[in-house]
Amino acid sequence: MNHDEPSVLDVIEKISKCVVNISSVKLLQHSFYRAVPVNGMGSGTIIDSNGQILTNNHVVKGAREITVTLKDGRVLTGKVVGKCSPHDVAIVQVKEKDLPAIELGDSDSLRVGQSVFAVGNPFGLAGGPTVTSGVVSALNRTIKSERSIMENLVQTDAAINPGNSGGPLVDTRGRVVAINTAIIPYAQGIGFAIPINVAKNCTQEILNHGVVSSPWLGVSGLTVTKEMAVYYRFPVSRGVLVVEVVNGSPAGVSGICRGDIIVAFNGRSIGDFGEMIVKIQKKKVGDWVEIEVLRDYESRVIRLVLEEPS
Repeated sequence: MNHDEPSVLDVIEKISKCVVNISSVKLLQHSFYRAVPVNGMGSGTIIDSNGQILTNNHVVKGAREITVTLKDGRVLTGKVVGKCSPHDVAIVQVKEKDLPAIELGDSDSLRVGQSVFAVGNPFGLAGGPTVTSGVVSALNRTIKSERSIMENLVQTDAAINPGNSGGPLVDTRGRVVAINTAIIPYAQGIGFAIPINVAKNCTQEILNHGVVSSPWLGVSGLTVTKEMAVYYRFPVSRGVLVVEVVNGSPAGVSGICRGDIIVAFNGRSIGDFGEMIVKIQKKKVGDWVEIEVLRDYESRVIRLVLEEPS
């Protein structure tokens, strides 16, 4: 896709002013029960001129000290005002006014093949943030990260370099469409980002309540289609095939297994993976639910308590 290069460069220059470096100091328990300070780094996106910075929760999780470096070289002290662990979102506040704030877009309007730019400031070096370009490779991706199973992600081939977590994925008009959050170490050229509409909802909840609690089941799965049912000789042509279960998750503890087909949630049939996620997200942490699964052609109902990802 062709773009007016000078216009795109102007856009990138503008949004670069809104991308910051976030450095943190965390205490990790070392051998002989000694607490050892460990430095971490990531990126953040200024979303409000009064100092609100959107980043990933894993960038600031457990941090005792947070330092924010702006593009112009100013170094500020940051404070976490809230987090949304299920979606790996956090808000950091700095005591500074009149900061350049980025424009938030609409991730629901994203299309596969759309041009995007991944921006990050992993080191806070002179010269400002780094920029890589690519396209939206896929939407509604589910991956297993080191922290949990993450759902509804944007997949891109724009290089997301180490330390760029928390930086924005922007369109050609400079609007944030997602927040960079993860890379797969064993795959080349694949990056993932949290849709900005999800981050917006998290941000509003954080500002209202401080912490966002959202339940999860702890499985990744595939929507069962008629073609899959015929090929694999499944007894049903609708539902969710469980392909992975996270150890210690509600699904794992209750006995849901890889290869099970989830066919109903609280007595109502499940047609696809997305439908199941929506039903779970409408529940609260601590709610009891019933999951009907097919295993070895036999139906069984499993009761479990939905929990928050650790």
